[in-house]
Amino acid sequence: MGAFGKLIDAFLFLYFALMVFIVPLFDAQTVLPKQIYPKVLTDLNKNYIADFGDYLLAEEPHFLVGLIWHELVFLWPLSIANVYAILAGKSWFGTTCLIYGASVVTSMAAILGEMIGSGKASEKLLMMYVPFMGIGILATLRGVVSRSTKSAGSVDKRSTVKPRRKLA
Repeated sequence: MGAFGKLIDAFLFLYFALMVFIVPLFDAQTVLPKQIYPKVLTDLNKNYIADFGDYLLAEEPHFLVGLIWHELVFLWPLSIANVYAILAGKSWFGTTCLIYGASVVTSMAAILGEMIGSGKASEKLLMMYVPFMGIGILATLRGVVSRSTKSAGSVDKRSTVKPRRKLA
């Protein structure tokens, strides 16, 4: 993938490294008891909600709670795995990136659909959420490109099965 691919991987590494901390410390406050978090973190979350007018986090609709559980149980471990995969140069990074990206794009489609459809979201709030759709698309493309470059080189390397000899 060359230098451009390394740049994308560096960007995704920063994103995944941030998600390793943001998901359990901030996003999970929506679904876990508030008492387990230090006051500093809950105050930061309240300030974000007030500053950006994030009505979804303020109202906590059921679909968002479900998406945050999905993020906590499924996407957060994938973020940890992706950080490891980049640092260790694992070949399966493209696959986990594809899974992560497709999942984020799906979640963001629901969230952005609600925000735009309801007309409640300010431009400031949309500018906070829209980049996550872009990152999801980027992660998906990174996974697709890594899969297609592997399969392109192995097209002519089919194994031939030799017929068995009959023992008479």
